[in-house]
Amino acid sequence: MEKLSKDQELLKLARRVAQLRDEKGVSQQNAFNDTGIHFGRIEQGKRDISYFTLMKLCQYFEISLHDFFDGSFEK
Repeated sequence: MEKLSKDQELLKLARRVAQLRDEKGVSQQNAFNDTGIHFGRIEQGKRDISYFTLMKLCQYFEISLHDFFDGSFEK
């Protein structure tokens, strides 16, 4: 089994959140205003998020947890 790199995994998370936010057509500031989540920190790949924050993101983007981790999150 390949060892996970925290930095690499956080960058994957960062790209996925940025992708979803772009698809929704909102700025980081508007997304923050809507959710209270600091998207800039997440999208820089410097912040590991909690399960609760992940669920809140899924609710905001109107997707399931499964959809969050679907295909485009890989690689």
